[in-house]
Amino acid sequence: MSDAKVSEMIARIKADNVKFIRLQFNDILGIPKNVAIPVVQVEKALTEGIWIDGSSIEGFARIDESDMILKPDISTYQILPWRPADKRVARFICDVYTYGNKPFEGDPRSVLKRNLDEAAKLGFTFNCGPELEFFVFKRDEKGQATTEFVDHGGYFDLAPSDAAEDLRREIVLALTDMGFEIEASHHEVADSQHEIDFKYGDALSVADKVITFKFAAKTLALMSGMHATFMAKPIGRINGTGMHTHGSLSKDGKNAFFDPNAENQLSETMLYYIGGLMKHAKALTRLGNPTINSYKRLVPGYEAPVYITWSAANRSAMIRVPAARGNSTRAEFRSPDPTCNPYLLFAGMIAAALDGIKNKILPPAPTDVNIYHLTEEERKSRGIEMLPGSLIEANDELLKDKVICDALGPHIVENLTKIAVAENDEFRLTVHPWEIERYINNF
Repeated sequence: MSDAKVSEMIARIKADNVKFIRLQFNDILGIPKNVAIPVVQVEKALTEGIWIDGSSIEGFARIDESDMILKPDISTYQILPWRPADKRVARFICDVYTYGNKPFEGDPRSVLKRNLDEAAKLGFTFNCGPELEFFVFKRDEKGQATTEFVDHGGYFDLAPSDAAEDLRREIVLALTDMGFEIEASHHEVADSQHEIDFKYGDALSVADKVITFKFAAKTLALMSGMHATFMAKPIGRINGTGMHTHGSLSKDGKNAFFDPNAENQLSETMLYYIGGLMKHAKALTRLGNPTINSYKRLVPGYEAPVYITWSAANRSAMIRVPAARGNSTRAEFRSPDPTCNPYLLFAGMIAAALDGIKNKILPPAPTDVNIYHLTEEERKSRGIEMLPGSLIEANDELLKDKVICDALGPHIVENLTKIAVAENDEFRLTVHPWEIERYINNF
């Protein structure tokens, strides 16, 4: 970073009357971490970086190679609008480096940047726009999160003002103050379920915004005495929480998915993109659905896709092509949920797309019927496969997929596997309330 940019940034921080700076980074799970520094240390942070011990960060480093440097990305500077004006706090999102000024291979943000560079070699920019759903629940008298609904609205309901509606408005206002361009916010299908959509953009800035969005929503809910959760399926037998991700590639400033002369005006590039995502869908499930609980959402009958299909209209398909054309031509990847690490998910999607483009992988014919109404025999006759049904199954599919493993790098793959095995073992060793209710009186 040039001396001029550092001086300009320091002057801006002073003008904003900032007292503390949070240097934010993310672990392999996509959970934000931060180091707080007083503003007098900001010049050092911007010029030299700040050393941290990475040995205690999930998926980062072994204890004998744990010294790392946080280097702020000045484009991510934001004032946190919920902090008091007289004790103003700002944040930078940081890239993580190791000795020798090398990007840390376990830093999810660096993994995404590396894959964006691969797309750039072919002249492509990857743009995306995720739709994040979340639940808002009450807290108990001890301040612990419950699964008790705050509201009982339905899809797009315009209800009398209630606590959840007020919270959603506060989240939108805070995100707007932080530079988000909010496109829509509304009540979702389930009680106490909400969605806020922001404008699409380049994958790196959007991944940063996903992390910021979740952090802001949880913080503002806590300040309001409620709990916002992005857990995929907090309550059984109702709709879960998704992160449908609209994606497109642009080249020379134009949408590479739109071809006015092609069938349905979908270019070969777009078809190869869809073909790549479908080919690598099982491995991508490990990235887009990273928890044991994620697979309680990926079941038939609750809108979340479980079959590897695409369609121009069918919302039961894993990939849907919305009706908009021209610069808005895009593909909606519907299987991910918001517990994912967006940096890793987007990196995997890029790798799958580039494989599709390089090897001209065409998708099968679109599936324009409700897949849930097909029998197993009908699905087999159409060659329709299912997504993995568990975290371990998804991780096994990841390990078999060289393209996605290469995109992530061995460090990330090794640690994702360790996490999956540990989570699965913990789950298997735990006796759950359902088992007690089901068996204790009968046996």
